[in-house]
Amino acid sequence: MKVGIFGGSFDPIHNGHIRLAQYVLKHSDLDEVWLMVSPLNPLKPQGYVASDSERLDMASIAVKDIPGIKVSDFEFSLPIPSYTYNTLRHLKETYPDIDFRLIVGGDNWAHFDRWRNPQEILDEFGVIVYPRPGEEIKTPENSRLVIDNSSLIILKDAPEMPVSSTQLRQLVGTHGPCVRMPVLAGLIPEKVLDYIQYYNIYTKATQHQG
Repeated sequence: MKVGIFGGSFDPIHNGHIRLAQYVLKHSDLDEVWLMVSPLNPLKPQGYVASDSERLDMASIAVKDIPGIKVSDFEFSLPIPSYTYNTLRHLKETYPDIDFRLIVGGDNWAHFDRWRNPQEILDEFGVIVYPRPGEEIKTPENSRLVIDNSSLIILKDAPEMPVSSTQLRQLVGTHGPCVRMPVLAGLIPEKVLDYIQYYNIYTKATQHQG
């Protein structure tokens, strides 16, 4: 079994995340894609707006009925900060029968040689790269990475995310509890919007910050 690890804060998850995960699943040899929700790092003064449990809940709600896409809280049990290589290594130890691949955006791939243990990630797991809006996928320059066809897949035609989670938080926070505004139509799954509105997540955060 082959599983792609798509990590992020998902604060909140949106349809761009979901469409991208579905595209990667369809256009690769993966059997599943796991959305790896990143835990809050208590050592960083600027953390996520929604809590770990809220972001996990929203992601789970969003993909509940989507075949092949799952949500994982695996990193919640690892020491913080959990570097990507450590996460992948622990995943392999926990699920020895699964072959894992890392899914990253072109912006991260451009600086991948600066990550911790980048060559080990390529050699032991492999990387799938998708484009970021308005950016060409570029291989890290002046790096010593050894890259072969078996360790790297570049999906140049993958759908680009039309909006960021940061923009969505600002929209929801600015418009208060009326999160079902036309501008959000098609950007966030309806059930996730219901969850955001019920718990008043981003509006509450904006009021507190103001």
